[in-house]
Amino acid sequence: MRYALLHILFALAFAPLLAGVINRVKAFFGGRRGPSLLQLYYDLFKLLRKGAVYSRTTSWVFRAGPCIALAAVLLALVLTPLGTTPALLAFPGDLLLVVYALGLMRFVTVLAALDTGSAFEGMGASREVQFSALAEVALLVGLLAVAARVEAFSLSVLARQAWSGGMAWPSDAILLLVAAALLVVLLAENARLPFDDPNTHLELTMIHEVMILDHGGVDLAMIEYASALKLWVMGAILVSLALPLPTAQPMLNLVAGLGAIMVLALLIGVIESVMARLRLVRVPQLLVTAGILSFLAVMVAMR
Repeated sequence: MRYALLHILFALAFAPLLAGVINRVKAFFGGRRGPSLLQLYYDLFKLLRKGAVYSRTTSWVFRAGPCIALAAVLLALVLTPLGTTPALLAFPGDLLLVVYALGLMRFVTVLAALDTGSAFEGMGASREVQFSALAEVALLVGLLAVAARVEAFSLSVLARQAWSGGMAWPSDAILLLVAAALLVVLLAENARLPFDDPNTHLELTMIHEVMILDHGGVDLAMIEYASALKLWVMGAILVSLALPLPTAQPMLNLVAGLGAIMVLALLIGVIESVMARLRLVRVPQLLVTAGILSFLAVMVAMR
């Protein structure tokens, strides 16, 4: 229990650091110095000191969106293990609740964007829903494939049993297929290249960023922090299934998981440095490919 609590505390403290690591890697590839590793922390503290301005068009839905989104991702965090470190709350079927919690976060963000009455933000919300409908299938089916293999429906049990004992080829293939699918979903769901560019200002290519243009101050701080936690949660799920380093030392497992999260941030930075943004018509094709990988994992698990 204490190691699970440590994971939560580390996630709350270091989730914004992931964006700093990604940006520094991109700066290195671009021959630049880049922003500070703590830049997102500075931005969050600056936003917390500012007030929020609300349009007369918006209702309570717009104001409640950031709060509910942050609460939803916090719920997903306490249900997510890190490697073989179990989740703070674990029970059969919690993997479904994690997927639905992340879906709720997306849902309220889309509602808040639509509540502004802006056609521009409605365009971004439409794209978000379209791509998420494909990404959710790949995420859920991939987790169910591993669950069918180990005959358990808790993320903590999946993480503990996925790499335990001797690894036969069928189970190894399942984890490889699911890990590849989850990496694609992670990039898409967190508005990373090649699906989206969090720094873009091009109207015809914005997806996630366009939905939060009317937010400011504390509301925007909650959205940015929730996004950082979402990246941590999805990274922890990927690490839990792809990290074959279970040991008899719980603290060593936790440290290995934290190190793997940082390595994942480095990998994301490398991917964003060597790949260009996809055309919007190509994004569904890559997400469908991730879904196919997840379904292949299910077929292997049912052999």
